[in-house]
Amino acid sequence: MSAPDAPTKTISDYEATLAKADTAVANFERDDKTLVHVLRGYLRSFPTMIPALVLLISVVAFSIIAPRFLGIGALSTILKQVTVTGFIALAQTLIILTAGIDLSVGAILVVSSLIMGNLAVVTGIPVGFAIIIGIFFGGLMGLVNGLLVARMKLPPFIVTLGTLSIFNALKLWYSGSESIRNVDIEAQAPSLLWFGQGFNFGGASISYGGITLILLAAILWYVLNHTAWGRHVHAIGDDPDAAMLSGIRVSGVLVSVYAVAGVICGFTAWIAIGRVGSVSPIAFDTVNLASITAVVIGGTSLFGGRGSIIGSVLGAFIVGVFNTGLSLAGVDDYWQMFAAGCLVIIAVALDQWLRRASQ
Repeated sequence: MSAPDAPTKTISDYEATLAKADTAVANFERDDKTLVHVLRGYLRSFPTMIPALVLLISVVAFSIIAPRFLGIGALSTILKQVTVTGFIALAQTLIILTAGIDLSVGAILVVSSLIMGNLAVVTGIPVGFAIIIGIFFGGLMGLVNGLLVARMKLPPFIVTLGTLSIFNALKLWYSGSESIRNVDIEAQAPSLLWFGQGFNFGGASISYGGITLILLAAILWYVLNHTAWGRHVHAIGDDPDAAMLSGIRVSGVLVSVYAVAGVICGFTAWIAIGRVGSVSPIAFDTVNLASITAVVIGGTSLFGGRGSIIGSVLGAFIVGVFNTGLSLAGVDDYWQMFAAGCLVIIAVALDQWLRRASQ
């Protein structure tokens, strides 16, 4: 290198310049957080606040639109209506937390109720055994879904859509498309109607099924938040590959989730018999959509990993409030279905908005 091309600065010159450089640590956090950004982060941290606010606003709005809404009769009706939906929503919450979905929960419920009713009323098997067998078959149907999803790696939507048709065919075949009447149940197996009974509290009728819903929700809340199995369920929904690398038996947990959901649906069959007083193969045909609506409105993400058992129960109450409030306001059934669809779309859009809170 020739003399004119040689560097003109010495090392000491560079050191002197470097000493004047900014030594602050790089900070990549946003310093322009607006009120909307802060609110979004808060709601993502406390997702139960959303259904609680929606429920409160709905109650206030319908009490203004239909003054009879705050009557004891209307409130008792809501409490009874949400019982079956609430139980199925709890089962659906477990599955959606793993980023799955179960379209067959309603069919599992009806098949289990038919098994209980036929064994106890027609065959004459003791009611206790009939109930246990019905719950067992509910868990077995859930186990089939879990094995197909976890072991065969099939998409949950496709699997449960297929088993929905299979279980619907089985219920029609097993029942012969015949219902079991209330008078026959009362004569042969009155214990099947126990959860439909209750007591009066402040003028409102509280069923034993509603009390059991709160107890089961409390148990599942504890399991999901304070046990290893619950943490594994959340981890699989958040990132199944990372969960597997951390030592979680992903397939085993998934199978157990679907099996537990099936057991809950089987138990709900007993609740449902007491709720309607009879057993029919065509009952509860809308409970699938109602349960998914309750779970999504309750703040559980359809993408898995984030959700709340309490939120799902609140979501079930929101569905009941809307149905009863719109009925008292004289709104036709098809507009009630329209409102339910809008609730689902709004809830999913809100979930997407909250997911961007951490981005």
